[in-house]
Amino acid sequence: MPVFTHAACLAHDTGSGHAERPQRLGAVIEALRNGFDDLDWREAPRAGRGELLRVHDESLLTAVLEAHPAQPVALDPDTVLSPQSAEAALRAAGAGVAAVDLVLSGEAPVAFCAVRPPGHHATAHAAMGFCLFNNVAVAAAHALERHGLARVAIADFDVHHGNGTQAIFDAEPRVHYLSSHQMPLYPDTGHVHERGAGNVLNVPLPPGTGSRGFRAAWEDRLLPAIDAFRPQLLLVSAGFDAHWRDPLAQLQLEADDFAWLTVELRRLADAHAHGRLVSTLEGGYDLQALRECALAHVGALRD
Repeated sequence: MPVFTHAACLAHDTGSGHAERPQRLGAVIEALRNGFDDLDWREAPRAGRGELLRVHDESLLTAVLEAHPAQPVALDPDTVLSPQSAEAALRAAGAGVAAVDLVLSGEAPVAFCAVRPPGHHATAHAAMGFCLFNNVAVAAAHALERHGLARVAIADFDVHHGNGTQAIFDAEPRVHYLSSHQMPLYPDTGHVHERGAGNVLNVPLPPGTGSRGFRAAWEDRLLPAIDAFRPQLLLVSAGFDAHWRDPLAQLQLEADDFAWLTVELRRLADAHAHGRLVSTLEGGYDLQALRECALAHVGALRD
């Protein structure tokens, strides 16, 4: 199974004590390299300017790519731009583009993007919530415009709502965005009544939900909605911060929950999309939980 990553993603420096630190990606890569000997490791290319402009304004590209800070600077209380961040952001977004090209070419049905910074909070106009560019949105727009797909689904199980992804596509019927997330929690979006153009489904979950409630949300509401949409490509925002170890949230999930959901998402990709699924790393801030969840997720993708 192809895995896209790049050393530049490790060089994105968020500063001492920041939750979204390079060690996160290091833990994922180490776990996958030690856990599986048959992964096809590939270097993530840079996203092109035109690929980014499908979902982002020129002003955001200027802010991220042309700032050239000499040391880390805060774009907001959570989001940092360092001397190496522009390259990391280009590679993180480029990984999703390359993975979409790969699965739609038929070279492999499934790919995983082990990258940072994460992306699902970045809006068309602004970096926020640790995110510079919206990696999964760039990938989805590429599938629509370059490959001519008519139905792309984005399944987001990060514990935080992907406000940026939803906002980018909330008037785009070719993309369905489906999310489970803790509420209340940053960024305070993702309410049930947020439906976009009928292409958005949010299932907010209270703190302490645990495995049973999480699985029920997907089994009863989110998975059937994906099934009904019949996507030609399934994209996954794979955040592992709903794990019980995570310091930023309280959904209390286990690694097995992510494996279970991955199997279900693969089943739907097999049913409607010739198995075509691209997953990209989002959140997850406890290193041990990241190792366990990455192994569970990629193990289920490989099967």
